[in-house]
Amino acid sequence: MKQLVIPAALALLLAACSSTPDADKTGGAPVESRGGPEVATVTTGGVGNQRLPAALTDPNSILSKRSVYFDYDNFEVKAEYRDLVAAHAKFLTENRQFKMLIQGNTDQRGSREYNLALGQKRADAVKRMLALLGAQEEQLEAVSLGEEKPKNEGQNETAWAENRRADMLYSGEF
Repeated sequence: MKQLVIPAALALLLAACSSTPDADKTGGAPVESRGGPEVATVTTGGVGNQRLPAALTDPNSILSKRSVYFDYDNFEVKAEYRDLVAAHAKFLTENRQFKMLIQGNTDQRGSREYNLALGQKRADAVKRMLALLGAQEEQLEAVSLGEEKPKNEGQNETAWAENRRADMLYSGEF
């Protein structure tokens, strides 16, 4: 009996491993590549039929600055960015129709899982600060992009520092 069970088990194992379905034939999603970056272009379109206020796009306005940078392996909003976050909180408080997406980013050092978790902590830290300063919870969404959307492709501290950030995007920009 054992002589029949072992060959049968091997036959089943080989049959199960013999092929894998092609994603194109099954309609499955393609596998994500960790190759070069695909950086999304941010436009200053409208919210619905509404255009973004000039204060959000005027380079002379603090509201045109949308990135909060972090130290290595850290998710605490530095003192130098608190006025920036406060200005965005004030804008959201005065303009309840706007929503904000906060995207947490990391440099490529560390595992993918670690970087996703750290990016989420960075986005959540900015979101928490905005909420404490008056923005409504339903106006805010925090997501992690981890290492997937670098601002700088370099392999040095200057490049990595640019990638350790949380970006604030308004409705119509995401």
